[in-house]
Amino acid sequence: MNGHLDLQALARTIGPSFLEGANERDAGDVFVAEHYEILKRHKVFSALVPADLGGGGVAYSAMCGFLRELAGYCPSTALALSMHQHLVAAAVYHHRRGRPGQKLLEQVVGAEVVLVATGANDWMESNGSAMRVDGGLLVSARKPFASGAPAGGVLLTSVPFEDPPEGWQVLHFAVPFTASGVSLADDWHPLGMRATGSRSVVLEKVFVPDDAIVVRRPRGQFHPMWNVILTMAAPLIMSVYTGMAEAAAAIGIGLARNRRDDPTVPYLLGELANHLTTAQLATDDMVRIANDYDVETSVDVTSMILIRKTIAAEQVLMVAEKALEAAGGAGFYRKTRLERLLRDAHAAQFHPLSAKRQHRFTGRITLGLDPIADII
Repeated sequence: MNGHLDLQALARTIGPSFLEGANERDAGDVFVAEHYEILKRHKVFSALVPADLGGGGVAYSAMCGFLRELAGYCPSTALALSMHQHLVAAAVYHHRRGRPGQKLLEQVVGAEVVLVATGANDWMESNGSAMRVDGGLLVSARKPFASGAPAGGVLLTSVPFEDPPEGWQVLHFAVPFTASGVSLADDWHPLGMRATGSRSVVLEKVFVPDDAIVVRRPRGQFHPMWNVILTMAAPLIMSVYTGMAEAAAAIGIGLARNRRDDPTVPYLLGELANHLTTAQLATDDMVRIANDYDVETSVDVTSMILIRKTIAAEQVLMVAEKALEAAGGAGFYRKTRLERLLRDAHAAQFHPLSAKRQHRFTGRITLGLDPIADII
């Protein structure tokens, strides 16, 4: 048995050490590089890869639980890791159905290769330019929000390309971080999640061979690939934020006990419990829907996932706010962690889809319309 299969026990073992130095990393926007090395030693990056391909064969739901547990110690590590894991999960989903995915999974297993994506930010339109050359394309672009980029091994991204016979398309491809023309911008100085290393990846005339292009889709139109990606990504990502909310609630409750004589405290803790339970229910139901890959993805399933993502994101932020209120003045000090967890919680709203886009997506599906028409 591989040592990394009991992920819950692993989280409780390594988590306390991940918490150490969190304030310093947060203050300096320092990427959690040392944590990635520890995760590699425990083969966490290949944990979701099926055992017959050399991976850990860990269940998707177990990875959600691991990220949730880990987030209570270091949200940035858990969030950056979730970005890798959702790419692995999507590849596993395709592989289990006889579609391409095995090659990418074998790359991960080979050396615990870290996958980094820019798909959420690119969404329907993508950005950058591509020039046709012999055997492929020269791609130039600036791709922000690439979580885990300082430790990245393979970048999964896209670029718009005007194909003479077919018009504007978006081409999806993988490129190694060691490829000529790939660099990182020093631009990750955010409100929260400061240690995720979500720097922009800069591509300057990077050669992308034709056989590296895995998807071609019409630009500006919803493609079925997003059903798989969103269904696999959102439960993993929101497991992180729910774990953060649980940590914030525990801190807030602990500090509120020092104010038990304040007549408002029971009301505040009652509200806190409701917000936390709603976040937990929404996230748990996303994991249930994903059903350890045993789900047929569709726009209807995607809408179900996204509704729950919006609910969870809103409630996570409410938990952090209410935990601070319940804690009273003591919670306002940075040493309690609530200030950092509150800032980190704000990042949940920016994962796709944001609330208003989700509302429109779901509403258009309800009307039998294309889910994203006219959205850029």
